[in-house]
Amino acid sequence: MALNPRITDWQGRRVWLVGASSGIGRATASLLHARGAQVVVSARNAAALQAFTAQHPGSQAVALDVTDRAAVQAAAATLLAQGPLDLVCYCAGTYQPLRATAFDLDVMLQHQQVNVTGALHVLDAVLPALLQAASTGRPGHLSLVASVAGLRGLPQGLAYGPTKAALIHLAETLYLDLHDQGIGVSVINPGFVDTPLTAANEFPMPALASPAQAASAIVRGWERGAFEIHFPRRFTHVMKLLRLLPYRLYFAAVRRMTGL
Repeated sequence: MALNPRITDWQGRRVWLVGASSGIGRATASLLHARGAQVVVSARNAAALQAFTAQHPGSQAVALDVTDRAAVQAAAATLLAQGPLDLVCYCAGTYQPLRATAFDLDVMLQHQQVNVTGALHVLDAVLPALLQAASTGRPGHLSLVASVAGLRGLPQGLAYGPTKAALIHLAETLYLDLHDQGIGVSVINPGFVDTPLTAANEFPMPALASPAQAASAIVRGWERGAFEIHFPRRFTHVMKLLRLLPYRLYFAAVRRMTGL
């Protein structure tokens, strides 16, 4: 059963992807552009955004730093002045492997600022307009890119995992608050995807997906009206099963699987 309104036709829909200069965000923007959506891409890397718009005629780029509240507000105001947004996807993120034996507060706070506070900046900037549009019969959709790393604690995920757990919780609560308003809310929990962020991993990554495969899974999930979109399923189903184990068994299983 669909938990969100299904998006069956992308033609002319205005989609803002925040964190779309590379990886999952860029691939998803490219796929939506091919489906006929009016795509807006944002990130800090202005050159990468310009390259995207050059390759995708009719798309729009707005460079910004998600940790800058005023910049996000200004970008959203500019876009909303042009018309309602039908879907806003927060896919900005940072990742650095970190263990407690090398605790680094700066790294911890950087993850919090980019992965969580940046998402809050975007929500603050677009939610009033989405609620207004929904009240006039044009409900939109909010989507947050989290990770299966947010399901339970994992080695080397000291900085990253808690921020993704926060996004999962945030999406669940947004859904409960906004569903009756007609606004769709989804959370995206990828497994391992071949991006510049995961290149930092020094361990084998099972079921590694390409950005294009990730984008296909995401768009398919939106089209089905899913709340949680997770992939590749042969890996994410294992992570979901591990989540059900009591701590004694879970800790032992993770140590055995990772060697850490």
